[in-house]
Amino acid sequence: MSEFIESVRTNMRMRGYALSTEKIYITWIRRFIHFCNLEHPKDVEVAKIEEYLSYLAKEWNVSVNTQKVVLNALVYLFQKYLKREVGDLGFRLATKQRHLPSVLSRDEVALILAQLEGRNRLIIELLYGSGLRVNECLDIRIQDIDIKLGALVVRNGKGRKDRQTLLAKSAVPQLKIQMDMALGVHAKDAVAEIGPAMTPALSRKYPNVHNKPAWAFLFPSAKQCIHPLTGEVCRYHLHQTGVRKFLAVAVNKSGINTKRVSCHTFRHSFATHMLASGADIRTVQELLGHNDVKTTQIYTHVLGRHHSGASSPLDLL
Repeated sequence: MSEFIESVRTNMRMRGYALSTEKIYITWIRRFIHFCNLEHPKDVEVAKIEEYLSYLAKEWNVSVNTQKVVLNALVYLFQKYLKREVGDLGFRLATKQRHLPSVLSRDEVALILAQLEGRNRLIIELLYGSGLRVNECLDIRIQDIDIKLGALVVRNGKGRKDRQTLLAKSAVPQLKIQMDMALGVHAKDAVAEIGPAMTPALSRKYPNVHNKPAWAFLFPSAKQCIHPLTGEVCRYHLHQTGVRKFLAVAVNKSGINTKRVSCHTFRHSFATHMLASGADIRTVQELLGHNDVKTTQIYTHVLGRHHSGASSPLDLL
């Protein structure tokens, strides 16, 4: 069965799937095969998909998002890889509950930032000041920064979309220091003809990327590594786990213990504070990279604007 999995993996890479998508799809495909008692997927009845999804919902109590991921993985396996039509499975996802995001006040953001300095503080400032996801922040390259225009370009964000967002003026001094550090690391790597990590397609297009400082990561990792797809020695950016660790320490020092604070909390806070300051919801939608304005509207619920200015009857006594 390992040969089959490797064949599926190769097919996904040919189709240009993200490495993270490849990993999660392979995981669920393996689990599905074990659920089918190691029967080869080409011989498995399509009805098994519905049976497996129902099993996960009833026995594992998986979330709606997880159900969607599993369904997408199995539809890919049957329709795109095995060329077998699944048709209407008759399966309905569990109803997704609406959860309001956790949002920090401006004072709380400032309190957390006060516990950080240098590179670490800059990362959190970009998450909050530009509304970035943590992977989008760490994936910033020198060429994506426009200090004069006050803008950041987010490459290959969620849904493989590029977008432009704000760059806070207050972050520029530390940003320049970080850029100089990143370019210094790149210059040392260039001597050994080692460049920043690139996708296979870009590696072929820019074989001398080690001579191009514009492609250097703003937050390079401390060590070089072997690229998982090309096998080349390269330098990647910092890993998300490192950011989560230093953020957890900062939150603990700040004394904020009544809210769940993660890297994504600063993106939620960015959107909420932008709307609170009078920004148009369409503008915020574009800055966040949301496909549908309904996704952005969740932040109006955090502000209470969906109540159309209604007051509590208690306040009218």
